[in-house]
Amino acid sequence: MKSFRKLVIPYAVWMVIMIVLPMLMIVLYAFTTKGNDVLTFRFTLSNFTRFFSDAVFPSVLWRSLKMAFFTTLLCILIGYPAAFFIARARPHSQRIMILLITLPMWINMLVRTYAWRGILSNLDVSAEFKVYVGMVYNFLPFMILEIYTALSKIDPSLIVAAHDLGADNKQTFRKVILPLSLSGVVSGITLVFLPAVSSFFIPKLLGGGQYVLIGNLIEDYFISSGDWNFGSAISLIMAVIILISMRITRKLDAEEGRQEAISD
Repeated sequence: MKSFRKLVIPYAVWMVIMIVLPMLMIVLYAFTTKGNDVLTFRFTLSNFTRFFSDAVFPSVLWRSLKMAFFTTLLCILIGYPAAFFIARARPHSQRIMILLITLPMWINMLVRTYAWRGILSNLDVSAEFKVYVGMVYNFLPFMILEIYTALSKIDPSLIVAAHDLGADNKQTFRKVILPLSLSGVVSGITLVFLPAVSSFFIPKLLGGGQYVLIGNLIEDYFISSGDWNFGSAISLIMAVIILISMRITRKLDAEEGRQEAISD
């Protein structure tokens, strides 16, 4: 067993170089001022006070959270019925429908968003609506697949038992199917909300610069303005929000797991 542990070394080195070091650089830039020398860092909180003192930046953050929330909600409202329909279909039909859902994901997300840009450019709708369309379209498959996986794992004998005890279809769904599938909903929320809240190219391409989210601010300060310190501060704030969101979803998932264990 010890000999196999050496196989972990390349992955550990890759994680340090590609994940740990960039995160440490972001933290360092966020707490320092622009123009520091290597040996004379000047630590400061001015980047964070700048973010929260200007009403524009918190409003963009709030807009991003709102966009991610409603995108996730729309994905649940559309994805759950779709996943439920697929789970109740015949096995052969299930495979075809899953293939149809995953087939667009074989194409790069940027290419798919460009395609929607061409479609929506001919419609007289708001930039916000276009961004919502792009968000839901790109992230909906993740929600459907997670909920479908949870639904397909439900033991059919539980549904039969519920009907034998006198429950109709609505009661069976509310008391048996929905509680047992909530773990898939929670996983889908994680896969949709987290990338949606930090997305930058979807609002950039579909919003035409009229609908700015927090990801666009980070991109602008890193690439256009060259203010890596302030851009790192915004990135660190977003990282904290994402970690809190992950903690909440994990807690919800753990509670669902305990409820399923108790019911079993």
